[in-house]
Amino acid sequence: MKGVFSDLWSECGVAMVVIGTLFIAMGGQAQTFTLAKQTDSLYVLTLTTDSTSNQWQLPYPVYRMETGDVDGNGTTEALVGVIKPTRFYPEMGRRLFIFKNYEGLIRPMWLGSKLGGTLQDFHFRNGCVRSLETNAKGEYTVAEYRWSGFGVAFERYLVKNAERSKALEAFEN
Repeated sequence: MKGVFSDLWSECGVAMVVIGTLFIAMGGQAQTFTLAKQTDSLYVLTLTTDSTSNQWQLPYPVYRMETGDVDGNGTTEALVGVIKPTRFYPEMGRRLFIFKNYEGLIRPMWLGSKLGGTLQDFHFRNGCVRSLETNAKGEYTVAEYRWSGFGVAFERYLVKNAERSKALEAFEN
C-alpha cells in the first residue's frame, strides 16, 4: 500500500492525492485526516468529522503524511513531513510537523525543527515516530522517538552509524 501512495505522489501529478486517511470512532464520531496537493509548494491538510471540516494550509513541499495516536490519548493525529528552513536551522531540510484534532479544528502539536540527525524520512510505528537520519559522515541511523508532553523524546536506536541498505531494512520493518 505504501508504494501505491508514493507512486501516485511522485509520478502521476495528481491534483489531489489522499495520502493518509483514517476513520476513528471517537464517542460515535468519525474523524479523517487527508492531505491534498494544490501546487508544488502548497498542500492542504483537512480534518473531517461527522459534524465539521477544517483545513490547515502547508505552504511547503510535503514528502510524507501518516496518521496515528502520537500522544496515547486515544485520538489520531496527523504526522506531516515538510521541506523548509527554520529559524534555528536556516538550511532547507526535512522537518516533522504533528497536528491534532482540537474540538473539530486542526491545531499543531509540534512543528519540529530537528530530531537527532539530518532527517531523511519517518514512519509512525507502535506508538513511536521512527526516523531515518544521516550524520555529517553520511552514515545512517534509525531511531525511535515517543511523545513527551511537548514534542518527541528519544526512545532508542534500531541502527546506528550504518550503511544505507542496513538502515533501510530496519526503517521499513
